[in-house]
Parts: sequence; structure tokens; C-alpha cells
Amino acid sequence: MSDKKILGHPVGLFWLFFIEMWERLAFYTMLNVLLLYAKDFERGGLALSAGEANEIYGFYLAFVYFTPFPGGIIADRFLGYRKSVFIGGLIMAAGLFSMSIPGTNFFFAGLILLVLGNGLFKPNISVMVGNLYEAGDPKRDSGFNIFYMGINIGAFLASFLSSGIRNSYGWLMVFRTAGVGLILGVLILVAGWKVLAAADRQPKKEEDEGAKGEAGFGEVLGKILAPALVVGVLTYVLANKFIPDFAVTPATMGFIVGMIPVFVFFIRLPNTAQEHERQGLWALLPIYVAGGTFFMVLHLNGSAMTQWAEDSTARDIPAPAAFQQDALPSYYGNASEDVPRPDPNNLVVVDEPGVARMFGQKRLDEKTLGALTERYPELELHEFEPGAQATDFTGEDATLFQFSTAVYADGSVEVVEEKDAHGVPTFSVKVAERELPKRRVTLMRSADGASFPTYVVTQDSFDGIYAGYEETYGHPPETLPPGKWVQTINPELFQSLNALFVVAFTPLIVLLFGFLASRTKITTAKKVFYGLLLTTASLLLMALAGLASDGGAVRVSGMWLVGFYAIITAGELLISPMGLSLVTKLTPKRLVGLAMGGWFLATAFGNKFSGFFGGIMNMMTPVTFFLVLAAIAGAVAVFIRVLLPRLDEAIEKVS
Repeated sequence: MSDKKILGHPVGLFWLFFIEMWERLAFYTMLNVLLLYAKDFERGGLALSAGEANEIYGFYLAFVYFTPFPGGIIADRFLGYRKSVFIGGLIMAAGLFSMSIPGTNFFFAGLILLVLGNGLFKPNISVMVGNLYEAGDPKRDSGFNIFYMGINIGAFLASFLSSGIRNSYGWLMVFRTAGVGLILGVLILVAGWKVLAAADRQPKKEEDEGAKGEAGFGEVLGKILAPALVVGVLTYVLANKFIPDFAVTPATMGFIVGMIPVFVFFIRLPNTAQEHERQGLWALLPIYVAGGTFFMVLHLNGSAMTQWAEDSTARDIPAPAAFQQDALPSYYGNASEDVPRPDPNNLVVVDEPGVARMFGQKRLDEKTLGALTERYPELELHEFEPGAQATDFTGEDATLFQFSTAVYADGSVEVVEEKDAHGVPTFSVKVAERELPKRRVTLMRSADGASFPTYVVTQDSFDGIYAGYEETYGHPPETLPPGKWVQTINPELFQSLNALFVVAFTPLIVLLFGFLASRTKITTAKKVFYGLLLTTASLLLMALAGLASDGGAVRVSGMWLVGFYAIITAGELLISPMGLSLVTKLTPKRLVGLAMGGWFLATAFGNKFSGFFGGIMNMMTPVTFFLVLAAIAGAVAVFIRVLLPRLDEAIEKVS
């Protein structure tokens, strides 16, 4: 090993640690609120249906794990690692800043940029960590452990950052803040550019790779990526034309069928390998199944589990003010008896659902505003400058701004009633992308000598807060003073538990299996099996939570989510690193890059189903939903258990 690389261990790792920490902080800051922002209709979100929002979430995560496969090849053949990370970071930052501009077009453009940038950034910064060390260097594992800590520190802090920012300044500022975080990561990369030269390499020529027997870029493109794209697009077009109302959306059908050429390639791969390589490659296939299944469940954290936190978890618990928000009308429908309701004067009742949706998305036109003030002449308007931002205000003005709505010229705001892919009626509020509001106002009302902002709701929403309470509990509800709301913690805060438990459990898991290894042999494949058992147990625990919630009719303690994240994180520490380890053990060196791409693709497939199951969550009772998922995870656990002798034999043979 050269002196340059010896010195590069601590110095190079220092730079990569902080680059990755800022990138993960930015990534998870956005991811924590992605689903919530897409389906929010009370705080200025996009007001998409839960099905549509989950489909977006699933597709985003799927392609986030799909693009590192071609992204790694592009770095190998054309750009090198430093340039790939630099370009990828800038593209991702551009995506986040795009999402911070109001409008669905900017939102989707931002997601596409994030996916493309991640494909260049994510796989190549990990390779740079490994390149700091010579082959066989015992410090390599410690280096990756330190690097992994950077990932989890960023992920842990992200929930608190996203909650604090959106509570004070709104959704769009979360994306801007994440964009700034990515720019900081890129600047750290530039500052350490020369130091990280030891972790880079010159792009390799295609003919050099082919000579070594590795899968070239042309082969990957021709046998995997191109067939997947053609089949996926064709399936989408046909499904959209002939079966558009099927329970599975055309886009999801296109993705699933488009993955078939990928599956066929990896299933056939052992038959094309040399005789002594086949057993290891065959053993790799069930590991892909285990990994895809596990990540399908783990990444429910941003879909189904965040929905559970928002809709079925009692969140009126003490917390610092920065991480609390006003519990708006949708919170009270299944809130417990002891949760005080807002004073009725806080609410302005309208008959038209579209008007309430316009207010919730902070987009009224002058005609609608005039109709409201005519119906409720006691309302007063607190006006802000048309271009005012939440960052301009503090104290009482900041509170008033949170309840404000932009007001556009008549005819500029359109309420569209549609049905999502599952037949659920939705209302979307559309404004021309370049249309600017004429002013911004908060609807104010006075009672008991105080002036306070109000919130516009339908009669059904109003009844959901108060109607039936006295019949159920035998007394009228306790109400807060006019202008006050129950304070609740943000639902995305629960996502931080996964990163917290990774940090807390890692040394415990290492010590536990070190202790067990001195008494019995626990193979790597058996650890994967144990991880799947823990995954199944976490879902069975949530089925009990569903039972306690009486089908979602009652909000339950957040401790159910704490238990879920504790159990599944223990499973993660057995499956994720062990899966990666098995990929490298079972695969001949000339195919390790290709096999690692297969692991990412299996993860992408599982991630798509995270969004799919989140989208159909409300079509089942909570108990049924979690039992179905537990049955899937349990079936895969049994599958791995049956194959354990063969897996152990294959690992023993290639070790």
C-alpha cells in the first residue's frame, strides 16, 4: 500500500463522511414529507388522493434504487467517481429547488432530477470509501461502519429538520432547505477534491472490461435496461388503453411487467456462467427475494407507516414547540374522549367541498373570497403582501401567515373533481403555473374579546369534530378557547426511530452474535432468516395495533410505532449487511458489479410495492392489511428456511 493511501484513510474518510451526511440529511428531509405533502389538503399541499400519493412515493423509491445500477456503470466507463458524485449532487440539488416552486409540474420535474442525480451519486460515493483501502486491509470494515454512521446521523436529524421547517415556514421551505444541504455536501466534495483523488480512478474502456469477462455497458444496456424499458412502456400503453380501471394502475403494471426481462436475465445468469460459479449464482436468487421483501416492508416507513402515524396515532403528546403543529379538523374524527375540541368559532362552514379544498390548498379566487365574506359578514381580512413568505414573519404574524391563503383573479383557480385509480373521488385545485396571486389574506373572527384566524371546512368535517360526541361519551366535549388548537407532534418524526435504533442496536447485535458464535455456528444465511422472522413479527405487532384501534376508529398510542421500528430495525441489521455480504461471497469477482446491481434492482422492486400497499391500505381494515403483509414476509422466511442447507453449502463452497 502506498503512503498516499495510508494517509488517505482518516483524511479521505473524513471528507466522505460529511459529504454523505449532508446528502442523506437532504434526501431524508425531503423523503420524510414526500407522501404527506403530496396528499395534504389542509396546509397547502398538493391534495392528491392517498392512492396517487403512495404511487408517486413507490415509483420514486423504486427508481432511486434502480438508477444506481446504470449510474455505477457510467462512472466506471465514462466519468470516474468524483465527477459522478459532483454532477449527481448538483442534479439532485436542482431537483429539490424545483420541488420548492409551487405547482405539480415543478414537483414532478424535481422528482425526476432527484432520481437521475441519485443514480450518479449514491453508488459511487460508496465505492470511493472502499477505494481508500487496499484489498484485504482490515481497516476497510471500520471505514464502512463510520461511513454508515454518517448515513444514519443524517437520516435521524432529517425528521426533526423537516418537522421544524415545515411547521414554521411551510412545505416548500423544506425542499429549499434540503437543496441547501445538498449544495453544502457538493462544496465539501470540491474542498476535498485533491484529497479524494486516491479514492477515484480513471474510467475504464469497454474493451478492457470485456477482456476480463466482466459485463460491459453494452451488454447491460442490451440485455437488461433496454428490454425492461420497452416491455414496461408497451405494457403501460396497452393497460392504459384496454384496462384503465383495473385495481392495479397502468403505470404500476408497466413497472411490474417491465421488470420481467430483468428477472429472466438474472435467472438465466447461472446457466451462462462457468461450472464452478453456478452454485453460488443460483444461491444468490433467494437472497434477492429476501432483500426485496424486506425493503418492501422497511420502506413502508414513508408510506403506510406515516399514514398510520398521521391518521391512527394519538400525537397530542408533549414535545418542543418547534416539532408541534396545530391539529386541524381531520385530526379530531377519531381522537379520544380526553382530547379537547377546537372552539366552533375557529371554523367557517361551507356547503361546497371544492371551496374547502381551495382554502386547504391556500388558493382562493376573488369571487369565492367575496362569497365567504358575504355569507359571514363578521369575518375580517388580515392582508399580507402578495409576495410575502413565511420566513418574513415571527411571533403572532407568523401564526397568522400559517392560516393565510393566496387570492387570485377570478377565473384563475379551477376546482376539478376526479376519481383516482381506485375510484376514490378527489378534488384538485389548479392554477396556471405562471399565474401570480393578487394578494394574501387570513380570515379573522372575534370572540370573547380576542381576534383569531379561522379555518374553512365542509359541514361533514364540522360534524366529524362534534357530532355524536355527547351520545358516545354522555357529556359534551371540552373545547379550547377561541383561536386555540390542540398541539400535536408531526407524523414524520416517527421515521427518525429507524435511524436511532440502527445506531443503538448495531453494537448490541454485534455483541449478541459474537456471544452466540462462541457456542454455536450461525451462518450468514441463517441471519437473513432471523431477519425475516423479525420483519414478520413487526407486522404482527402492528396487526395488534390495528385491533386496538378498532379498525381505525380510535387513535392509539405511538408506542406501537416505537415497537414496530425497534423490531424491524433489528431485522434490518441482520438482512441488509448480510445480503450485501452474500452478494460479494456468492458471486465470482468478474460479476460482482452486476450481482450488486441485481441487489439494487430487487430493492427497487420491493420499494415499488411499498407505495402500492400504502395506496391500498385504506381499502382494508388495519388488522387485515398488516396480516397480509405478515403472511408475505412469513412465507419468504419459510422459503429461506427450506433452502438454508443449500445456501449454507453454497457459501461454504465459495468461501
